[in-house]
Amino acid sequence: MTGTDVGQLGVWYFTEAMPSAAAAGFAQRLEGLGYSTLWLPETTGRNPLIHAGFLLQQTSSLVLATGIANIYHRHPAMAAQSANTLAEQSGGRFVLGLGVSHAPLVSGLRKIEYGKPVTTMRAYLESYAEAPYSSVPPAQKAPVVIAALGPKMLDLAGELTHGAHPYLTTPEHTAKAREILGPDKWLCVEQKVILCTDPEKARKAARETLAVYIGLPNYYKNWFRLGFEESDLEDGGSDRLIDALFAWGDEQALRARVQAHFDAGASHVCLQPVGVDAPMGTPDWDVLEALAPNA
Repeated sequence: MTGTDVGQLGVWYFTEAMPSAAAAGFAQRLEGLGYSTLWLPETTGRNPLIHAGFLLQQTSSLVLATGIANIYHRHPAMAAQSANTLAEQSGGRFVLGLGVSHAPLVSGLRKIEYGKPVTTMRAYLESYAEAPYSSVPPAQKAPVVIAALGPKMLDLAGELTHGAHPYLTTPEHTAKAREILGPDKWLCVEQKVILCTDPEKARKAARETLAVYIGLPNYYKNWFRLGFEESDLEDGGSDRLIDALFAWGDEQALRARVQAHFDAGASHVCLQPVGVDAPMGTPDWDVLEALAPNA
């Protein structure tokens, strides 16, 4: 399908609190630990496509992926230009992850009309595929994956892209996603990991992280599809919800959760380290080193 290899284990992380030089060091250290791919989100900070270009120059084997680039922030032809440029310049070490983001961030913060998610994404992908590119082409175009949670978006991922990039989900969701996508598409699942065996401390760190997401309909509607209820959203998230979305415990427990995603059909798992005592914006290297492919 593509010459780009995202491998099995990557890292998903906000580098917004890091100066660019520190972000480069972060990427280089991940590369040294054997992680295959670094996924960069997009909110109101750095442009992840420009940042990916910088980090690709600072590394030699690490794949850079957007997880995700907001389609409301750029015309599809601009996204195609960027992806082709990065794929050609890096020798195929770039993956374009696209998503519809969330209504509060699009219509609320950006004052852009938020359309029907699946319809809007389909139109965007079709326009992206038709965009002309007159410069030196990459040997192979950058793979495209889309943020997909519900069955209709997963159907679209299987139809028009290389696969799906689900976020804040469970192994049970991974199994459902694989069934919808079919056997050959990429299924790149994000998993938050906390290296802590104290339930109170681990769940406190998890709730602090979940606070950013718990009120966003795209996420809680997906949790409801998985059998959770409105009561699970109270007080920062029930223990049941926290334990389903966050892997916490010792190294063995974290590896077991990652393996559960693979057993359910994930082709790639990207770890998001959540620290218990680390300052905000500082990655928990203990968990990244414990779970590293080269460990």
